[in-house]
Amino acid sequence: MTDDILLVEREGGVAHVTLNRPDKLNALNTALLDALLAAIVDLDCDPDVRACVMTGAGDKAFAAGADIQAMVEMTTSQAKAFSDKGHALGAAMESAHFPIIGAINGFALGGGCELALACDFLYASEKAKFGQPEVNLAVIPGFGGTQRLARRVGIGRARELCFTGDLIGAEEALRIGLVNVVTPHADLLAKAKDTAARIAKKGPLAVAQCKRAMLRGADVPLAVAHELEAQAFSQLFGTADQREGMRAFLDKRPASFTGK
Repeated sequence: MTDDILLVEREGGVAHVTLNRPDKLNALNTALLDALLAAIVDLDCDPDVRACVMTGAGDKAFAAGADIQAMVEMTTSQAKAFSDKGHALGAAMESAHFPIIGAINGFALGGGCELALACDFLYASEKAKFGQPEVNLAVIPGFGGTQRLARRVGIGRARELCFTGDLIGAEEALRIGLVNVVTPHADLLAKAKDTAARIAKKGPLAVAQCKRAMLRGADVPLAVAHELEAQAFSQLFGTADQREGMRAFLDKRPASFTGK
């Protein structure tokens, strides 16, 4: 699928989603949020999609934030509806059956940082910048940043970033656990695509169950999380992929997974 503000392409089992408002530093307006949500829902309906790479068009930004021009005259009810769109997108990304790798090629600020936080993990260009600078505008993060950032980097560091509005570079983001890898700018997409392609070769039902168990287990007591894991583990033994994977291992050959 291709349109003016969002590019969605597929390469084998890997989807490539590119925010395409480079003249606006890929700022998130209502139209782009709607397009992103529709794209994620569409991809989630396709069992052949096994991984996704999300990035921004151009060399400057993943997404420099929510579109302030679109927000400046919002009423409280309009702001709530806008926030709800961002939350719906984040929830769809987290619940999708495939992992989403954020390839952060520049600014990921405000809503852009929140979009990145909804990805399963992040690779960052050496040029990347992260931050939740909403307090500079007398508002707060509205797409999940006050919650997901704390779960990613710890409550103390999240409070510091949200209260000060400070920006951090790629190496600091790596140090605090916000991103997994920092690469030279020119190598970013190749690195993310390589990882996505490797994930796409694994048992897709197992990857989906692993993602689901980790998401659902994060906010429940440990004993409940262990039971979620045990249930997911055992259910996979009713799949053809489990039998294929274990037989391939014993036969010393590559497995061929069908998602069944």
